[in-house]
Amino acid sequence: MVNAQQLEIYLEQIGQVRQEIGKVMVGQRDVIEQMMWAVFSGGHVLLEGVPGLGKTLLVKTLAEAFELSFQRIQFTPDLMPTDITGTSILQVDEAGRQHFQFQQGPVFAHVVLADEINRATPKTQSALLEAMQEGTVSAGGATRPLPRPFFVLATQNPLEQEGTYPLPEAQLDRFLLKIDVPFPTEEELREIVLRTTGVYATSVEKVADGSQIESIQRWIREILVAEEVLSYAVRLLLATHPREGAVEPVQKYVKAGAGPRGVQGIIAAGKVRAFMAGRFNLAYEDIDAVALPALRHRIFLNFEGEALGIHPDQIIREVLASLERPA
Repeated sequence: MVNAQQLEIYLEQIGQVRQEIGKVMVGQRDVIEQMMWAVFSGGHVLLEGVPGLGKTLLVKTLAEAFELSFQRIQFTPDLMPTDITGTSILQVDEAGRQHFQFQQGPVFAHVVLADEINRATPKTQSALLEAMQEGTVSAGGATRPLPRPFFVLATQNPLEQEGTYPLPEAQLDRFLLKIDVPFPTEEELREIVLRTTGVYATSVEKVADGSQIESIQRWIREILVAEEVLSYAVRLLLATHPREGAVEPVQKYVKAGAGPRGVQGIIAAGKVRAFMAGRFNLAYEDIDAVALPALRHRIFLNFEGEALGIHPDQIIREVLASLERPA
């Protein structure tokens, strides 16, 4: 178990990462914090927000602060699976002999930004499934490991849905968190304009590397989870299912609740939040804090819920309000 001295060192590094990202990003503190939850729990993130909010810049800056390799893939309808994973190319050696050599695709990086992932066809979207779940790519008759650590950070535009292919439930479930990127405030907009239209320039300093991230991830796995807190997280997940005894919004608007990966995501992200708060145990407040990003993409509304414009966040808040904590 990590000791207090080592914890202080780790927390100082995490604070420095926040500072480096803050040099480039204006506002979005909650988004940055939730991104850190995913990084240190080893999960993938789905970012949703209108264009121009700095989603790509945030991901690139995060990779720079952690000294990780970065690749951006712009998803389009004509993108092919091999454009992501790579392909075998016929080569001719000095003796004239022909052989196939595998050319790695952009997925072979520590941080992969899948920009507008819902604009590619389901066949191309599925090329990321093995990479996200197993950390490997099977191509050219061989299974190749991806760099460690490995994160897929995908973006979606919630406004323009024409010509898009919604992610299937199985792929949505692979994302540890779905983070909603809010529109900037008036003051933040002023700061963004000043930074981007003037002589303002900055560089991001390297704070940590991949091995340090993996070390922190190992320590976080040892965060203690009391039986009562675990039970609370499980009851939260079960309460998202439309069954007898569920709260009225769930029974009325939910077609299917979150699956087992939902509670796994809650505990994993909750442990990171506890660690970043300087605690060695998971608390009820951690469960409540991570519930929205961990569950909002795992709750599927029925026709009535969709027609009325019900947001999964409303359902989750109702469920949280209905749960009782042990004294």
